[in-house]
Amino acid sequence: MARRTTPAQIVDLAAVRNDARKRQYRERLRRVLDGNQQAISRLFHSGLLFTRQGTRAGRDLLLARQHLVRVSDLVQRLEPADGAPAAAALYDELEDLLDKSDRLALRTDELVSSLV
Repeated sequence: MARRTTPAQIVDLAAVRNDARKRQYRERLRRVLDGNQQAISRLFHSGLLFTRQGTRAGRDLLLARQHLVRVSDLVQRLEPADGAPAAAALYDELEDLLDKSDRLALRTDELVSSLV
């Protein structure tokens, strides 16, 4: 009697890695967006938004928000079928934009802490 075996399932590891990386970026994006929103709220509720330094910080936070919208767009453009060079360039741009947003939010947090 012949044994029936089921065919082995083939897993595309590049696609799995890409999906995991996209999940990580989405999670990081969500955290940075939340931090950005909290920083804007602190500026507004403290009244510092209406000072010269607070206005500058608010503009920086809005710039960071624009970076984050761009990051969201880049994450959506990442597809499992992306070629390695194209995906690498997108990941580099994602990292750069997230780092810029983090720096802007950190600078605003320091301003709020120093003025409150």
